Amino acid sequence: MAGTETRANVPVRPSASAVRAAIAGNPNSGKTSIFNHLTGTIQSVGNWPGVTVSRKEGRAFLGDREFVIIDLPGTYSLTAYSLEEVVARNFLIDKQPEAVINVLDASNLERNLYLTVQLMEMNTPLVVALNMIDVAERRQLKIDAAHMAELLGVPVVRTMGNRGEGMRGLLEACVDVADRDVRPGVQRIHYGHEVETEVRALTDVIASDAGVSDAYLPRWVAVKLIEKDEEVHKSIRAVATDVAAIDEAADKAIRAIERHFKEPAEIIIAERRYGYAAGVVRECVTPAGEGAIQDVTDQIDSIVCHRVVGPLLLAGIVYMLFAAVFKVADEWPWLFGRSPSGWVATFFERCQSAISPLGAKAPLLYSLLHDGVIGGVGGVMVFVPLIFVMFMFVAILEDTGYIARVAFILDRALKLFGLQGKSILAMIVAGGLGGGGCAVPGVMATRTLREEKDRLVTMLVTPLMNCGAKIPVYLMLIAAFFANHQAHMMFLMWALSWVVALGAAWLLRRFVVKGEQTPFVMELPAYHMPTVKGVLLHTGERTWMYVKKAGTIILAVNLILWAAMYFPRIDAGAVRAELVKANPGMSDADVDNGVAEIRLSRSIAGRLGTALTPLSKLAGFDWRTNIALIGGFAAKEVIVGTMGTAYAMGEIDPGTSETLSQHLAHDSDWNPVRALALMIFVMVYAPCLVTTAVIRRESGKWRWALFALAYTSVLAFVLAVLVYNVGSLFLAS
Repeated sequence: MAGTETRANVPVRPSASAVRAAIAGNPNSGKTSIFNHLTGTIQSVGNWPGVTVSRKEGRAFLGDREFVIIDLPGTYSLTAYSLEEVVARNFLIDKQPEAVINVLDASNLERNLYLTVQLMEMNTPLVVALNMIDVAERRQLKIDAAHMAELLGVPVVRTMGNRGEGMRGLLEACVDVADRDVRPGVQRIHYGHEVETEVRALTDVIASDAGVSDAYLPRWVAVKLIEKDEEVHKSIRAVATDVAAIDEAADKAIRAIERHFKEPAEIIIAERRYGYAAGVVRECVTPAGEGAIQDVTDQIDSIVCHRVVGPLLLAGIVYMLFAAVFKVADEWPWLFGRSPSGWVATFFERCQSAISPLGAKAPLLYSLLHDGVIGGVGGVMVFVPLIFVMFMFVAILEDTGYIARVAFILDRALKLFGLQGKSILAMIVAGGLGGGGCAVPGVMATRTLREEKDRLVTMLVTPLMNCGAKIPVYLMLIAAFFANHQAHMMFLMWALSWVVALGAAWLLRRFVVKGEQTPFVMELPAYHMPTVKGVLLHTGERTWMYVKKAGTIILAVNLILWAAMYFPRIDAGAVRAELVKANPGMSDADVDNGVAEIRLSRSIAGRLGTALTPLSKLAGFDWRTNIALIGGFAAKEVIVGTMGTAYAMGEIDPGTSETLSQHLAHDSDWNPVRALALMIFVMVYAPCLVTTAVIRRESGKWRWALFALAYTSVLAFVLAVLVYNVGSLFLAS
């Protein structure tokens, strides 16, 4: 059945005889579960060519028959409004896969069949996966899959994607469809006499145009033109030999239909599709009993989505998430007497101790390894257990269906601040559910918003969420100054990120991006029990991305910053003589510390950090912190590594190993107020370079990317100055 190799993100290299099967379906229909069960870990992740929509491919096997499974973006329709719809439809038209697996939520068939009808209109080699049969049965619905196959004219396979049931049947049906010389008799959708008359007339005109008929199915084009699909119209203009004749025939058909029905032609087409779907449901679905009791999902939603209880429950869940993360990954000594974080920290401490003999023999190599590699990357890697556990809990919440409820709960609040309800999804992807997200896919997720101004505002505030890159900075400072209140502080940072993001959205809506808001409509999926395999796949994939980033981008930036902090290398003897002359009573240890600090301060990075000090000291930042924040423009994880490098280069005893958190806790120049000001600054200031590039690509203009850099940095500095100065007054009193 599905492949069982254990490597993730391997390139898909299909054999010449491999069956290409695309998976299409509505969001929340179980597409991802089916894809994961079919392909196991033999997957590759990337983007569709030319767009930022994520692309997943994988391999599956049935005996010696190989399949390449392509997971199309989840979409409710193939009418091209959003990027997902365009990508899904273009793939089906241009690539013409040998099989298309259409995943349907069996408990919500009428809504899901609308997409099936559109796939049938395209004459695709279709296999229907009647998924979530268990949910339908709990709702006391009996579905006759055999009769549905007769009505649709395509194979229908009963599946339970969360348990991996029915996967073999799906692959067998795909082979059957792919190997047939003559495609199964897919039923043609009949739009009624009046509409069909116009469709046939327009089809004849299109079929007579060799350019169009060679590239597309004439009847499908006719229906799409009557539906006023701009993307299809654009494609037709590119290949048609007589565009004017087709346009004239399409306008005539649209006018005739609208004159007869007194409604827009696209509404009539949609109504006929839903009518067909409703007819299939009436024929194939039988309620098992009269007056069935309220579904379990509805019972849970009556509490979870309650106006008052819902938000309180959300806050409680997020707080418990943080408390559990610290308990499981950092406090409980359940791995041979140590926590997972403790073991990782011990590993890097021993690595530093192992290279200590190099200090005297090869000082340059020693500094490169001790300060640049271990001090930099090790400072980030020590938080991998915490990040893993956080990703795991967030994956569980996603797989249960709770994320959609969060969007529903917060919709009303978001409207008050000028955001659309769907904005919540982008913000959650970026880390809005407590952390561990990423602003890059968060910004990409704004493509689901159809109104450009809603999309732009969401794009500009999404980077303010607590992405996984910021979490190590928080964890490091919280461990140093708020060790007894770790969960409380992480909860506070989560709440502050929302306050800042909503405040920024309110200001942007009123002064920068003005315009009407669009309504929010979203389907709430049924609750599901997460599977261990699904949760571990999601968690492992995200954690591996974090580790890979630490071993590539973060390592590269850290090494560049290490070089900037190491060179030019001033003679230690001259600095020592200068220091002793100016301070004759200093102890040897103080002299050694002074020499290390002076050499660092006179390096390239030290001079740059010192130049910024007159301004940064207003927020409590010294020149070492400035160096780290400059590196943070590339990637926020770099901040921890760079601070680790900066403070490690000041160590006078290579034999001592102290974490950055311990070092800062013992530093008299640091205090909780300064730490909080730095955390807030890191939360708000400048999106990383990758996020900035994605904002430019998604918005289509560099000015919005540069505006995002500028406004977040100014806002971050103002907030940090306020927190530091007001907090210092309280601390002094």
